[in-house]
Amino acid sequence: MNRNATGSPISGQDISQGYHSDPARSMSLHADAYTTAEWFEADQQKIIARSWQWLCHTEKLREPGSYVAATVNGQPVAAVRDRQGGLRAFYNVCKHRAHQLLSGEGSVSNIRCPYHAWTYRLDGSLAAARHTNHLVDFNTSDICLEQVLIEEFGGFVFINLDTTAASLAQQAGDLAAEIALWAPDVERLTFARRLTYKINSNWKNVVDNFLECYHCHVAHKDFVSLVDMDTYKVTTHGIYSSHIAEAGKSQNTAYDVSDATVTDHAVWWLWPNTCMMRYPGRGNFIVLNIIPIGPSTTLETYDFFLETAEPNEAELESMRYLDQILQVEDIALVESVQRGMESPAFTQGRIVTDPNGSGLSEHALHHFHGLVLAAYTSEQETS
Repeated sequence: MNRNATGSPISGQDISQGYHSDPARSMSLHADAYTTAEWFEADQQKIIARSWQWLCHTEKLREPGSYVAATVNGQPVAAVRDRQGGLRAFYNVCKHRAHQLLSGEGSVSNIRCPYHAWTYRLDGSLAAARHTNHLVDFNTSDICLEQVLIEEFGGFVFINLDTTAASLAQQAGDLAAEIALWAPDVERLTFARRLTYKINSNWKNVVDNFLECYHCHVAHKDFVSLVDMDTYKVTTHGIYSSHIAEAGKSQNTAYDVSDATVTDHAVWWLWPNTCMMRYPGRGNFIVLNIIPIGPSTTLETYDFFLETAEPNEAELESMRYLDQILQVEDIALVESVQRGMESPAFTQGRIVTDPNGSGLSEHALHHFHGLVLAAYTSEQETS
């Protein structure tokens, strides 16, 4: 464990010192939560491995036999639509010698291991295993792939490695209804582009930055011309927060929205690391997946879902803005914050809030910190 000033191991209580349930009285998380291997391990075991993780748009798993293979919290998983139309998810590991069964995405009639050709049905049960008839006490009906939880939610598919977890629909309350209200076309949209970034910062710094626009007037001059900041409202809920604003009323410096059919900026953060966005423009939805890699390393993927697989010129311009301007600005911010947290000059900072819940407030960041600390308390009690 990391050590505090007295030389004693830092505990969950140390990490939570200074945090108050009232954001107007609270400090931020302790810097050790962002910098040490011990707390990164806690993040992986008690947050990522026990929460719903975004996988893909439902379009990739609509037809029987369609599948998507991915990595969740370092674990290989695969999702498949079975012949009866149900969604199933498994560890993507053969029960014979642990070879990966599926890769990428596509369609299959069964799941056949490329190592020794053990073959599984789409429900995960073993259908055939070559040259095993003579084995003692071996029965294919006794063998099935290890399942994990899977759920369709808000037009997307999510995975949870914790098979005891409550459903995402139960945990997330009104989020699906909010998405349907602001993005009624989300299920009809199609994948268009992915942008990927490797960031030298802890994943929680990336989430922190996403959850507040207190920095926007200072660091994102183009963004605050795209969005009417006077209408920016941030609301926290059980495991998510919503960030809603109208589009700017005058010409902006971010990208062209003169032909926009979507005239609002609607953003949601879903515990712990999924961010969903509906930007001004044509029908669209963006999913930002924040993937912890190490104590000071994060992978980001931005997936763009549009009315057509080929973006129009205005959408290409919006992607260039996000990629070449907004992301450059945000990555520089969080990497600078990470360097500062790793110095001896910083332990915690004061949460800045607006009682009216505007974008110029860090109350959604404080809400996230409360959920992190609750998970850390669970980690301490069970360790």
